[in-house]
Amino acid sequence: MAQGHTITIEHGTQHVRVVHGDRVLAESDRPLVLRETGSPVRHYLPVEDVRLELLAPSETHTYCPFKGTASYWSLPDAADLVWGYPDPKPDVAEIKDHLCFYEVEVS
Repeated sequence: MAQGHTITIEHGTQHVRVVHGDRVLAESDRPLVLRETGSPVRHYLPVEDVRLELLAPSETHTYCPFKGTASYWSLPDAADLVWGYPDPKPDVAEIKDHLCFYEVEVS
């Protein structure tokens, strides 16, 4: 990691729910909680807890020097709403097979 830049990942115990419009897109009791310098706390959910049938792969890809290349998924009315790292860098290997959403409900 760059000097002063940290990423920590912990196994969360909170219930995380993702709703868009009137549809539940994901629900999990086993999120990974990722804290990264300069970024909001993010909850990465196991792909098994995400309703992938509602999402379409996007052409968008972004690169993070700390996590690797992200792939995105969209809804018809919400582009690039979900992302994940199919081949994350070794320091964050735990987030493989997990997806992240911009807005989640945590309880």
